[in-house]
Amino acid sequence: MNGIRAAEKKGFLDWMRGVDADIVCVQETKAHPDQLSANMLNPLGYYSDFASAEKKGYSGVATFSKIKPHKSIIGLGDAKFDHEGRTVISEFDRFVLFNIYFPNGGRGPEWVLHKLAFYKKFLEVAGAYMQAGRSVVVTGDVNTAFSEIDLARPKENQKNSGFLPEERAGLAEFFTYGLCDTFRDLRPTEAKYSWWDQRTGARANNIGWRIDYFFVSADLKPQVIDADIHTDTMGSDHCPVSLTLGGK
Repeated sequence: MNGIRAAEKKGFLDWMRGVDADIVCVQETKAHPDQLSANMLNPLGYYSDFASAEKKGYSGVATFSKIKPHKSIIGLGDAKFDHEGRTVISEFDRFVLFNIYFPNGGRGPEWVLHKLAFYKKFLEVAGAYMQAGRSVVVTGDVNTAFSEIDLARPKENQKNSGFLPEERAGLAEFFTYGLCDTFRDLRPTEAKYSWWDQRTGARANNIGWRIDYFFVSADLKPQVIDADIHTDTMGSDHCPVSLTLGGK
């Protein structure tokens, strides 16, 4: 979102009413709940859960859902990560939903290691749900493009965070655990991006990266009707991604 308060001023709630999704997950809210308007805290027809960073104006995620989760868990159960306000886990009848803003490794090698450790901890938690027989849906800014098709300039970015071999290997572990990249599964040859560098005007030339994902556990894969990236929606350096599941 690049700030939920800024997004509200740009018409986020109108957009949310227009798409009429059952669940809306947002990342990089950059706000604590006590800084938000009543309309943003509880949009009409939605329950809400927020994870906020201890540091003001940093990170943060929020999940809005028409059906109230049986249980909402803030964080991954590890203080090393949870003070950054990156995770909301929502337990529904049908699946467990992870809404995550994964760390960015662009601030140096130590942040790449932090990011990879976060990946590992996430997989431990999600894997435990799957081993217990629960269906899992994961969405958020993963901050890594997996394949060359997922960014406009792969060769120029092989030594940059977001496309480093170790980051891509860390993301490959998601698939080893049985998670499916829904967009790439449905659209194996389509080059479409979800993030553009605002400092360079990259969006106008579509020089972007696909770093926002919906993953599902293998048992949900047959129920995936559509997964898309909505490049026509403005308002941030990212655009929304969506998942449509069939069945009940």
